[in-house]
Amino acid sequence: MVRVIFCGCYGRMGNAVRQIIKDEADMEIVAGVDIMDGTAEFPVYKTIADVKEEADVIIDFSSPKALTSLIDHATAKNLPIVLCTTGFSEEQLGEIKKASEKVAILRSANMSLGINTLVKLLRTATEILANNGYDIEIVERHHNQKKDAPSGTALLLADAINKTADGKYEYVYDRSERREVRPKNEIGISAVRGGSIVGDHEVIFAGLDEVIEISHRAYSRSVFAKGAVSAAAYLAGKPAGMYDMSDVVG
Repeated sequence: MVRVIFCGCYGRMGNAVRQIIKDEADMEIVAGVDIMDGTAEFPVYKTIADVKEEADVIIDFSSPKALTSLIDHATAKNLPIVLCTTGFSEEQLGEIKKASEKVAILRSANMSLGINTLVKLLRTATEILANNGYDIEIVERHHNQKKDAPSGTALLLADAINKTADGKYEYVYDRSERREVRPKNEIGISAVRGGSIVGDHEVIFAGLDEVIEISHRAYSRSVFAKGAVSAAAYLAGKPAGMYDMSDVVG
């Protein structure tokens, strides 16, 4: 049985993660952490330092502000961490990397198994198409409350392509001031914001007389919750180090 401490258990992802774990025969939440009030079928504490229950892994959907206390608890108890929180500063990323020398940490810009499978497909497509004259564009669509653009997932996809192509591409977010033919060494990244779109990502490989499109659409936040739970099951018992969802996908 994998025992989970769930940080951010009353947040937007809380219900989805709790329901998925409830349906897992070999996993349970033994404690939650949240500054908000709510009700849960397990004890919930205001800070992770107050948690008394023994556990095997931490799932974090809380806030960057909680990182230091989270790492302190994890390293003291030798607990792996699945970091689903985004928006870390460069200093915090350094803190995460240093902590990974002591415990296993899995961090990803997107926890969806589908998106991380898409990353693998893009690497294969790039190996074949990048040197054969195909232009690459990424279009991402999200709800009208999302503040950042482009999305972290769009950059994750672009980085996967660019790393496969030995870093030859530059990212372009706006062509409105340009009056020139499209250079070959760029990836255009466009952001759409509207309505209640959970998250759509489309990668376009445009060649001579043919276009290949690879896309992913999330219909609910449950896909991210499912990925986080799969990551927790994978990470429990792993040695110290940095992991990502490509390790879970295999």
